[in-house]
Amino acid sequence: MAIRTIREIGDPVLNKISKEVTAITPRIKDLIGDMFETMYEANGVGLAAPQVGILKRIVVIDASGEGNDPLLLINPRILETSGEQSGNEACLSVPGKTGIVTRPNYVKVAAQDEDLKPIEIEGEELLARAICHELEHLDGHLYVEKVEGELMDMEMEEDDGE
Repeated sequence: MAIRTIREIGDPVLNKISKEVTAITPRIKDLIGDMFETMYEANGVGLAAPQVGILKRIVVIDASGEGNDPLLLINPRILETSGEQSGNEACLSVPGKTGIVTRPNYVKVAAQDEDLKPIEIEGEELLARAICHELEHLDGHLYVEKVEGELMDMEMEEDDGE
């Protein structure tokens, strides 16, 4: 596995629609492993294939942020949403910035697993936010399009050794 370069806002690949995955090839398996490694290295909650320059409908998410609950969604699509939550959102492709975004508080998604077998995933709160955020990348959209008000600079938390 390898750490891949995360594409940043302004890179045209982030505005393109990703293609469906029709077969799990060695290259796709490598991509999935690299995406998890890249997401964890960058301290992200999720990563979509376009963010590493690959226009495939693949998303990895770990809302625990600790490697405890890795989630792989291939060819995902939202089946159902409900409720509403507003909160700060950020993106590995928009470094150093954050903004308020309103998203569903619950989401149900149909996708495929690493063997292209159908799965359904339900998520609430942070997981619902992450799923919606990452799936938008697959259609060429960034969260900055939905920000309510202005983008803000992220305050960098200093590690004080505690």
